[in-house]
Amino acid sequence: MNNLNSGMSTIVMFVVLIGIMYFMMIRPQKKQQDAHQKMLSSLKHGDEVITIGGLHAVVDSVNDEKNIITLDCDGVLLDFSKSSIARVTQKQEDPIKETAAAPKETASETKTADEAKETASDSEQKED
Repeated sequence: MNNLNSGMSTIVMFVVLIGIMYFMMIRPQKKQQDAHQKMLSSLKHGDEVITIGGLHAVVDSVNDEKNIITLDCDGVLLDFSKSSIARVTQKQEDPIKETAAAPKETASETKTADEAKETASDSEQKED
């Protein structure tokens, strides 16, 4: 009976160890891989990238069929596998998003100008 309890506790400890290993090592690595894959799939012309070899370049074209990306390094065009991209340093903004963001900035600038006028009128009232 005592041997049965020690065998069960060994199995439970083994299962707990596997669970800890999953949550501490495997799961974060899988999230990181998914984020890298999402980054690779969203690459487009004009994005500034760094390859796994340390080359800094700008994306010239992306060929999803062949899984090849063409990078522009100071006028020299180089073909790389998409998986050789380590990270994106600066994403090229979509023109649609830029035009949508422009009115919001104008509205905030107008609000700032209104606040400045209120502050000026408050200071004038204090002087009187």
